[in-house]
Amino acid sequence: MPASLLYAASMPPDHKPAEPADRARETDLSADIVTHVAALRRYARALVGNPVDADDMVQECLTRVLAQMRAWREVRDLRAYLFTTLHNVFVDNGRRKRSAGVEVPIDDVVGRLSTPPTQNVRLEVRDMMDALAQLPREQREVVLLVGMEGMSYLEAAEVIGVPIGTVMSRLSRGREALRQLTTVGRTTRLRVVK
Repeated sequence: MPASLLYAASMPPDHKPAEPADRARETDLSADIVTHVAALRRYARALVGNPVDADDMVQECLTRVLAQMRAWREVRDLRAYLFTTLHNVFVDNGRRKRSAGVEVPIDDVVGRLSTPPTQNVRLEVRDMMDALAQLPREQREVVLLVGMEGMSYLEAAEVIGVPIGTVMSRLSRGREALRQLTTVGRTTRLRVVK
């Protein structure tokens, strides 16, 4: 839309026609503004990344500038003034969007509105750590190396310095003891078997 039409559309219905000298000045100013529209669109598109939103921003910028033409004071650098106004439109739009929030369809998030409680997991970990502390050192070493560190029986045997059969035996006894210690209501007395 040409700047002169935007200017005419922004005038209130009771606006008195300007004097011929004022009209000439407004026409020159409108022509100067039109020369910067392409650059304003490029800048707006780079800011928002969407051509439709960029055009809306430029339109808002030009509307603000043209609405001020009645009380127009000479501007040293029209280009800088236009870009400043466009930047202010961008900032204002950003503030409006932040305060409005983001609208998300409820169907997209209904599954994430509630989360399962995590205290059970923490209690299980605490119970496992307590049970591990109750294991004899030999069984605890093997359970940790194979169960937690993921070592093979052979690697665990090399680390501890015992035969692979001993590792398998200690692991079996350690796992059974952990199962009994972590089962609710059961207490087991452990004994060291060498």
